[in-house]
Amino acid sequence: MALVPFWFIVIAVLWTGFFVLEGFDFGVGMLHSVVGQDDAGRRAAINTIGPLWDGNEVWLIVAGAGMFAAFPGWYATMFSGLYLAMVLLLMSLIIRGVAFEYRGKRDAARWRRTWDVALTVGSLLAPLLIGIALGDLLHGLPINSAQNFTGSFWDLFQPYAVLTGVTLVLICLLHGATFLSLKTTGSMHERSGRLARRVAPFTAAAVAAFAIWTHVASSSTFFLRPLELLAILAVLAATWLVYERRDGFAFTATAVTMASCIVSIFVGLYPNVMVSSTNPAYNLTVHNTASAPYSLRAMTVVVVIFLPLVLAYQTWTYYVFRRRVSREQFLPRPPAPPAPAPAPAPAAVSPGQVPAQERPSGAAAGTSLHGLGRWRGARHGRKL
Repeated sequence: MALVPFWFIVIAVLWTGFFVLEGFDFGVGMLHSVVGQDDAGRRAAINTIGPLWDGNEVWLIVAGAGMFAAFPGWYATMFSGLYLAMVLLLMSLIIRGVAFEYRGKRDAARWRRTWDVALTVGSLLAPLLIGIALGDLLHGLPINSAQNFTGSFWDLFQPYAVLTGVTLVLICLLHGATFLSLKTTGSMHERSGRLARRVAPFTAAAVAAFAIWTHVASSSTFFLRPLELLAILAVLAATWLVYERRDGFAFTATAVTMASCIVSIFVGLYPNVMVSSTNPAYNLTVHNTASAPYSLRAMTVVVVIFLPLVLAYQTWTYYVFRRRVSREQFLPRPPAPPAPAPAPAPAAVSPGQVPAQERPSGAAAGTSLHGLGRWRGARHGRKL
């Protein structure tokens, strides 16, 4: 049925979109305490992704829901076999989301440091765990003929799977550093560039090793596939661009690197969705795990209608929040000058009483009487 490979492509696109968009969010979460060396700087770093991170995480939810609806057998085996890892993943995502919301609830330094650590740890664990899970899909897990996972939690940490997780973490770091270079100003912009230049060589080495190992694990040919070669070329271009301080192009190159790595995993998998290390005959494929044709047709109508709307909305969101964020925006405001003391209220005046300011003083009264006597003496020819 033609809709089966179509939905495998949709799942691959959703996972790729999640890592390209949420990848720099993870990178900013891991780097925010380094780029922002005081509270104002850390707040500025977090606010570069503040309006975006929760929308980007929707791609993960839709990817999981798409797997459940289109390939329920794949979803059941993967999520039951990786149960403990998925619990850790959910905990890291929950802690990370709570850190965004609760960090600014109190001004205490210890309170904010605690949530900063939670944000950093959650942003590190999430791509690491998802990368290990994706690597396990391709390299193989102990699965029996009933499509049940028969291994333990420690079977997940195979060398290839761990390399995949570490590679995705490093790409997220470089992706986040280039994003911060685009979105910040002043000293934060300079620190982001320095971090990108430090991380870039390690990321390039990890991506090259990942691409070669992925090719060896999923193909019998000598030459790399175009996507695997693209991943290596893109990360080399990103490394060169961060040293040339071409922030926009460097960010684009890291996005291409991330997309190439994720898509290469799914290209290596197809037509499998999970490889069995017990027996290749027990592999889970797109055909023996797919939903009924009617379900796939109904889902196709939904995705054709709503996916363009979601893409348009996210594009508009990125356009609205495209401006750079400055550390100075989050500095505490100077205290306002004290207000001038109010003038005293005038004393109450009883009816018929002349106000004090309208009565002449003693000197003024004497002067007035003396003048009046001189005027009278002059009139009568007498000198006073």
